Amino acid sequence: MANKLPRVFSYPKVDTLSSSIGTYILRLQDTALQRHGHPKFRVAISGGSLLDVLVRDPKALLLNPNTKWPQWEIFFADERAVPLDHSDSNYLQLKRTILDRIPSGYRHGKPTVYPIDDTLLEAGDERGVTQEIADAYEQTLVRCFAAKDSVKVPVFDLILLGVGPDGHTAALFPGHELLREDSAWVAAMEDAPKLPPRRITLTLPVLTHANHVVFVATGEGKRDVLKKVFEVPEEGLPCSWVNRQAGGDRVAWFVDDKAIEGVQGFVKGVL
Repeated sequence: MANKLPRVFSYPKVDTLSSSIGTYILRLQDTALQRHGHPKFRVAISGGSLLDVLVRDPKALLLNPNTKWPQWEIFFADERAVPLDHSDSNYLQLKRTILDRIPSGYRHGKPTVYPIDDTLLEAGDERGVTQEIADAYEQTLVRCFAAKDSVKVPVFDLILLGVGPDGHTAALFPGHELLREDSAWVAAMEDAPKLPPRRITLTLPVLTHANHVVFVATGEGKRDVLKKVFEVPEEGLPCSWVNRQAGGDRVAWFVDDKAIEGVQGFVKGVL
């Protein structure tokens, strides 16, 4: 477990936050592409307000000529067990927020995206379908990252996560049994405490082994949970677990001033 305090980059406005997080991500992109023997930047991303923040300043990342979209491989840190064209789908949100907004013929093209196999939903609502989706998505990771018997966990270049007011991140919720999962890469959930209840999620071992983890939190509604993450780390919230176990230079938080006001227990980051 890392001992260093995480870095927090805070900004008075979300527009400025968006510009800075774009700069930060592109630095990670360039480092990863230089490090790899193959030209891929592998990113796992959550849905929610995180995606809206990423594109608030479209010139920072979305339409930045330095964003090498064709070399990006985008996976999902969590996904809802719904069709890809359903309003609850994280894939659909990514498509509308980012993929559809990269102009056709744009010189850098578009990223490779790995959604869930929603054809498995055709079996209906019977219990077990969500597990099939999780198993299939884990096999996607196996094919992309290597044979599972030779790789303990897939190591993403970057995982982008949001933070719920209850401290959940991805589809890992406080007190849920999936927090104890230590062998599967992708887990199924039938009983999420918020709708929709059926989801899949990357597990804690995968989240905490990424080369870099970036949390995004905005608004005064996140202030209480950030106090618990930074000032009372023994709280055991899912986002606190990731924050502590990945820790140090591998974790960065991008927040607005409203979310972090009055919170202590971190190192202020400077780009």
